[in-house]
Amino acid sequence: MDYYGSSIGRLIGSLKSLPGIGEKSAQRLAFHIISMPEEEVKSIADSLVEARRSVHFCKYCGTLTDDEVCPICLSAEKGRRNKRQIMVVENSRDLAAYEKTGRYDGVYHVLGGAISPMLGIGPNDIRLKELILRLEDGDGKCCVDEVIIATNSTVEGESTAMYIVRLIRTLELPVKITRIASGVPVGGDIENVDEVTLERALKGRTEL
Repeated sequence: MDYYGSSIGRLIGSLKSLPGIGEKSAQRLAFHIISMPEEEVKSIADSLVEARRSVHFCKYCGTLTDDEVCPICLSAEKGRRNKRQIMVVENSRDLAAYEKTGRYDGVYHVLGGAISPMLGIGPNDIRLKELILRLEDGDGKCCVDEVIIATNSTVEGESTAMYIVRLIRTLELPVKITRIASGVPVGGDIENVDEVTLERALKGRTEL
């Protein structure tokens, strides 16, 4: 039964389509939005449209940005970060989680997911080819000292980590490969882990 009318019903339905938003949360948000001044609602709507239109992937690391190059990679180009150390993460939220620790001064590579045969996601569906290209310069020489694998401690994350190790080793490049330590709980997502735990995981990483 439609309790509120078509406009409110459509708004609730749209909000429910967002991850983590159930029926009650969608209703609460919908009623809050309706009670807001029209100018504020328009500002939110404009921000959503503008973000969807202008945000794309950094041409180097693959994180979300509204410029051709993200601020982190731009900082590395200016010599303010270590370009020879690459941390591999699954998504931009994981990148943000590590940045909040303030303890990592290298660069990142965002895969855009993890290998998951159950979901039909294979090695070619994530940014593995782009990662390999970043390990060598134009002359075919290794230009990276260390690759830190910081995928999630899930079955998919671990499988992806092992695939990356095998892939890099087939190139026979003199690059150190490490995995973040077990400070990150098994089955947990990096974006939900506190900064102290992430810092310990980074410091305690082990070579593969």
